[in-house]
Amino acid sequence: MRIAERRGGRVLIRFVIRHSSFVIPRMIRLKDIAARAGVSIMTVSKALRDQPDVSDGTRAKLKKLAAQMGYVPDTMAQSLRSRFTKLFGLVIPAITNPIYARVVMGLEERAQELGFDLLLAQSLGQPEREEACIRRLLARRVEGLFISPVYRLAPKADIYVELQARRFPTVLLGHAAPFCRDFVGIETEDVLASHELTRHLLDLGHRRIAFFTGPSVAPWAQERFEGYRRALREAGLEVDDKLIFNAGATIEEGAAVAVQFASEKTRATAIQAVSDLVAIGAANTLLAQGLRIPDNLSITGFGNILVAEYFRVPLTTVRQPKLRLGTAAMDAMQRLLRGERPETRRLAAELILRQSTAAPPAA
Repeated sequence: MRIAERRGGRVLIRFVIRHSSFVIPRMIRLKDIAARAGVSIMTVSKALRDQPDVSDGTRAKLKKLAAQMGYVPDTMAQSLRSRFTKLFGLVIPAITNPIYARVVMGLEERAQELGFDLLLAQSLGQPEREEACIRRLLARRVEGLFISPVYRLAPKADIYVELQARRFPTVLLGHAAPFCRDFVGIETEDVLASHELTRHLLDLGHRRIAFFTGPSVAPWAQERFEGYRRALREAGLEVDDKLIFNAGATIEEGAAVAVQFASEKTRATAIQAVSDLVAIGAANTLLAQGLRIPDNLSITGFGNILVAEYFRVPLTTVRQPKLRLGTAAMDAMQRLLRGERPETRRLAAELILRQSTAAPPAA
């Protein structure tokens, strides 16, 4: 509390600190439990760590008493003693991206089973922020890193060179690029999945299929475009540059490219979008312009995010094994921690047929 008073023409300010009415609770320690139970601190410690030289009855009694007293283990102190923090670091572009929701769930479930916790950081697609996130996690003494890389044209990235030099256990969530190709990764068979999606449109009778591409530096976007190209070539069709549109990766970018697509009169009867978000953004714009999906135009996505099934026109797409990507990444991490060298894994995806695709309209 501040009190002002005047003395000899001067104003003096005094600060008075009064006692507050609340009390900060004291942390319960092992010796508190030992005193209450009438046993040694060592007995309590062994019981709470499930050591075999404590009887089952004593162990159960002390665990129950610890819970009643509100005892919480000091994990920081434990990590200092054992030199293991039981922490993993996770760096993804943004938690708002629905693709990562089930990947993170798979990682977190397996981490819990193994007695680890996850520390989450978001790179926001910025290389500088990605490096800062990784360094903060390393400063927290995480025992391993899961990274969804920020893709770039440069063949090297300093932080990845440093991780490789330290042989720090690192698992990539997604495709490797030149700057991170030395790390083990868990990814989807994007070429094959995209090829199957294009084959579906061809089998329906579509011959002019527009492709809305993703970021040019992203290997996953390159592979999905390659699957489209292969399917067209196998069908005896050339890739028409007039049907290729740079769309990015977001709903907003999908909506913007749909305006360009509609203005160019390509005579396309179908759109294959690089992701569900791009497909949904484009479909919203085209529906607002009066087009009917799939009567006038078929459209597909990639990823099978939750909203794809519940969109105004349920979206034909590719289901990525997102939960399995997370659990497979954790399995790879466990092998790295054992000193093994796991191989990069590619997980198969599944074509999901819904109402957004149909045979092309009659000429």
